[in-house]
Amino acid sequence: MSPNHDPAAHRPWRQIQRRKSRQIRVGSVLVGGDAPITVQTMTNTSTADAKATIEQIRRAEEAGADIVRVSCPDEESTAALGEIVRAAQVPIVADIHFHYRRAIEAAKAGAACLRINPGNIGSAERVREVVQAAKDHGCSMRIGVNAGSLERELLERYGEPCPEALVESALTHAKILEDHDFLDFKISVKASDVFLAVAAYQGLADACDYPLHIGITEAGGLRAGTVKSSIGLGMLLWSGIGDTIRVSLSADPVEEVKVGYEMLKSLGLRRRGVTVISCPSCARQQFDVIKTVEVLEERLAHITTPLTVSVIGCVVNGPGEATMTDIGFTGGGKGTHQVYLGGLPAHRLKDEAIVDHLVKLVEAKAAELAAAKG
Repeated sequence: MSPNHDPAAHRPWRQIQRRKSRQIRVGSVLVGGDAPITVQTMTNTSTADAKATIEQIRRAEEAGADIVRVSCPDEESTAALGEIVRAAQVPIVADIHFHYRRAIEAAKAGAACLRINPGNIGSAERVREVVQAAKDHGCSMRIGVNAGSLERELLERYGEPCPEALVESALTHAKILEDHDFLDFKISVKASDVFLAVAAYQGLADACDYPLHIGITEAGGLRAGTVKSSIGLGMLLWSGIGDTIRVSLSADPVEEVKVGYEMLKSLGLRRRGVTVISCPSCARQQFDVIKTVEVLEERLAHITTPLTVSVIGCVVNGPGEATMTDIGFTGGGKGTHQVYLGGLPAHRLKDEAIVDHLVKLVEAKAAELAAAKG
């Protein structure tokens, strides 16, 4: 059996049954239903600086972002949005908080989606205007509830942010849009506390069939935020909850995209690029595993075709891992190592050529798979 196959098709214990949700469109990208789970990030440049924002979006696109969100806090931002939307290759979500005019301006500028809480933008007439603008310009919406900005009435009634309060807030905002005959929206109920966020999403998943945007908000820096997000989002994704994700890190937006894809790849929910399976190394290693993997991942970052590579320092686990990967590399004695292709021993390799040789093999395999596909 070729390593490049869907493991869940043969191993039922790896299957994830996704929650059934309705499907919406964010520009050219489908969210919910049977559509792939999408990866989002958000720019941190000044949106009014169109050049800097476009450059950051371009880097996020290269990393694989499906959707990018930009904040629109003022008129200067929405004025620049048209240029940004035209330059972007992915749908742009306009992040709106309190001013309804910014939402209308963003819709006119070509935003694919408005992130907004309709209950926060004022009178029923203002809500009606925003909904009409969304309908006129083909925008979907995201209701974005956050534990740090819950309505005062809910905090007074529940005493503190809790799962029930987040779910009630989300459903209240959803009812406003439903009453305006607008159903093209997804919902998020984010919190920086993993327990709170997971419980809120579980409650919301049971309470409605709208697609869910999941995330652990304000998760922290690259390392801590990745761990925290992986715990929370991993629990949700494993249980089938989540139609689009954002990993919120105090880091370069590109890192958010990378971490998001690694989560989905780990659960078999998306496949993009090279998955490197490598050992932590020990005294048995026959080459410098850590340095080899570090350089190899950098050299393979441009590959988008899904495939697997194992890099193992010795023969204890190396041959076994190699049988389950497209390309395998196992450390051997006297500076001579074993290369596996398609799970079978192929040839031996000396120390000095490891990275260059593996990169060539991966590029050739990627080209072969891409040609076979298309």
